[in-house]
Amino acid sequence: MPGANRWKSAACYAGSLVFWYWCFVGPALLLAILSLRGERKRAAYVERRLKETPKDLPPASVIVPVKGEDDGLRENLAALAAQDYPDYELIVVAHSAADIPPGVLPNKVHVVLAPGDDPSTGEKVRNLSAAVAMARNYSRVFAFADSDGRVTRGWLRALVAPLSEPGVGASTGYRWFTPEPPTFWSLMRGVWDAVALSRLGSGDCGFAWGGSMAIRRETFYDLEIREHWKNTVSDDYALSAAVREAGLAIAFAPGALVPCYERIGARRLFAWMRRQMTITRVYNGRMWWLALAAHFFYCGGMAASIAASVRGSRLAEWALIVQLSPGMLKGLNRATLAKAALPECEAWFKRHQWVHAIWVPLGTWLWLAALVSSAFGNTIHWRGNRYKLKRPG
Repeated sequence: MPGANRWKSAACYAGSLVFWYWCFVGPALLLAILSLRGERKRAAYVERRLKETPKDLPPASVIVPVKGEDDGLRENLAALAAQDYPDYELIVVAHSAADIPPGVLPNKVHVVLAPGDDPSTGEKVRNLSAAVAMARNYSRVFAFADSDGRVTRGWLRALVAPLSEPGVGASTGYRWFTPEPPTFWSLMRGVWDAVALSRLGSGDCGFAWGGSMAIRRETFYDLEIREHWKNTVSDDYALSAAVREAGLAIAFAPGALVPCYERIGARRLFAWMRRQMTITRVYNGRMWWLALAAHFFYCGGMAASIAASVRGSRLAEWALIVQLSPGMLKGLNRATLAKAALPECEAWFKRHQWVHAIWVPLGTWLWLAALVSSAFGNTIHWRGNRYKLKRPG
């Protein structure tokens, strides 16, 4: 019976499509729903941290490496020099004097130059190591910043506050891209990068971010951080690994969130994303593999539901809505918490906060593209230097 055979073949084909559809959509829906876990707890933690008044504010050294011109570099360094903190020094460190553009240094600043070359260690890491060695003897805290961020006046207070708590080895803030005036790709970078902020909250955090990071001097030397910095390009991944290996926690300081006003184009953005993910793959392979697996199923589920919806499946339409809604809600929540931590940027959030909800699905595909592009090769280009990354150990 040819007709019966054709019917059986069609039924098998349809069954196969349904099977593969749910192989992607099932995990994608589960990932989407589980992504909302802990959001209330994170919001309560951020609210508590922003309201606290730190009492233990020991003398500190703030270290910022400079490598050529950044957008608003003069204003960024001026913000670091104008902290609402009782006793701190600002150290600007560079490989050579030529790396510091004229007219950008504030009045009270300690300049450290770190000449020399070590192809197995990143220039930024070498600069930080030299600056720590030259810090004043009575500073009890080392705080680290990046030259492309413009910290708020309370940044250092917020960053130092968690260090007085038992079991805390380091504290971290994070960046929030607030390009002004914005472009499509500049806003897209902010949506893409803000996803990592979801890993920071109450309890022990997965990593410390080098552009807003602090550690007590005693802990720094007890953990031999300068030794961990040798033969690496990533200062923050190396410090984070040392802190966690010692059984200490990394505490999130939401008040140490740093606005970044830099704009970027498509070509630079994709190169920047690939570099970030290549560094992650080399220095934190477990995190990279988990991210790749999650985005493979998430994007696969999204594509499967879109294709089925085009063919007229109402179930697929609802599955797509259920999948996308939690991520968009979470993106909006991230922006809401960032707005609370950065009242200075309230006008920016009123105009552009919506992109952190509406553009999340597109940002997910950029994550997949960045992860796949970083799967091959260990070479990166950073601030005019070319590095061959090596796994720790």
